[in-house]
This record gives sequence, C-alpha cells and structure tokens, in this order.
Amino acid sequence: MTEGAFCGTCFQAAHRIVSPSCHRCGVPLENEGLGGPQNCCAACQAHPPVWRSARAAFVYDTWSRRLILPLKYSDHTENAAVMGRQMASAAEDMLQNVTLVVPVPLYRTRLWKRRYNQAALMAQGVSRLAGLPCVVDALQRVRSTRALARLSAGEREREMEHAVRVRKGRGARIEGQAVLLVDDVLTTGSTASACTMALMKAGAASVDILVAARTGRVDEQNPRFVQE
Repeated sequence: MTEGAFCGTCFQAAHRIVSPSCHRCGVPLENEGLGGPQNCCAACQAHPPVWRSARAAFVYDTWSRRLILPLKYSDHTENAAVMGRQMASAAEDMLQNVTLVVPVPLYRTRLWKRRYNQAALMAQGVSRLAGLPCVVDALQRVRSTRALARLSAGEREREMEHAVRVRKGRGARIEGQAVLLVDDVLTTGSTASACTMALMKAGAASVDILVAARTGRVDEQNPRFVQE
C-alpha cells in the first residue's frame, strides 16, 4: 500500500469478489449458472440466512489477512480506512437501500484489551463515504464468547446464542431502519446471525451484511462455509 491506498502491484494480487457472487451470503460463484435466477448459492437455497443480503470486498486469503489481522490485533488502525473504501465500492448498490450503519460489537473485556473495535472503525469509514448515520454502540455483547476461528459451524452457532442484544436506549435508533451490519470477516455467519436477530427483534426493517472479506470454500457434505 502507498499513502493509505493500494499500489498497482498490491491491487493486482488482491482477490476481489466481483460478479458473480451469491446475493444472500456474498460468496464468490464460479459462474452465473450456479446462482440460478435468484443469484443464490446452493448453501443459501438449502439454508437461507436470516439477513437480507451480504457483500464482501475480498476473498479471505493470505493477501486479505495481511490487512485484516494487523488491523485486528496489532494496532494498524490505518488499515480500516483502506478496507472501508474497498467495502463501500464493493457495496455501492447495496448502500442505496440502507439507512443506518451498525458494527458487530466486541465484548467489553476484549474491547478494553484491544482499545478499539475494528468493525466500528470500518463501519464509520463506510458511513462517511455513503453519507449514512452510524451508531457504533447499537449492539452489545452481553457475555464473553470463545474465539470462533477454530470452532465448527455448529459450535459457533451455540457459542453465539443469546450473546448479542441491542444496547439499552438504542432501540429507538434501530426501529424501522434498513440496517447495514459491518464486520471484518464473514465465515459461517453465526455472529452475523446473532446480530441480525437482535436487530430484527428491536424492530429493524431489514438487515444487510457488509464485510471486508469472505471465506470462499464450501463444505459439500454440509452446506455451510468453513475457514480456508
């Protein structure tokens, strides 16, 4: 990167997610025929997600991890602005149909140790570029959860059950809004599902997902997405 943007060499190495991709979960598709008339992958046809649609800027791979992991764990907060611009570009059409931006929350002890929420930084960047309001503390993790990276899809789902709610006093900001939920990576969707259900329970009109990167490999035995 140079001056907060991608240099030509870096950009050529990036695996951007462009059409065709699944409208519901954002996973890249090998060809348009795989999505059918609804532009929806087989996994989402079999198990529709609770949110309306999802979009990702990049495939989650070695290249995108070089931006996401330093942002997440090593104080490279400047990467949030870079990713925010790419996310806004990838979701240009989606941004026309949302009214409020909300980040996936961190539990308070993890936020205290990290000192910032990387999803909130990206959400603020996207909201500025799109001219949309952002409520960074709309959602709250009410209990600590294990790190999800090494858990199976089922374990992630159980771990996130009842772990997220709309923060007290923020319900009025959520009710009736078309919410854009922002996070760094979308894998099995367990965290996004927990957040979506909390937002819908609070009266959100709809929830769409925007992430920096999306895992791209499908477990054919069980139509859910797994880490690469």
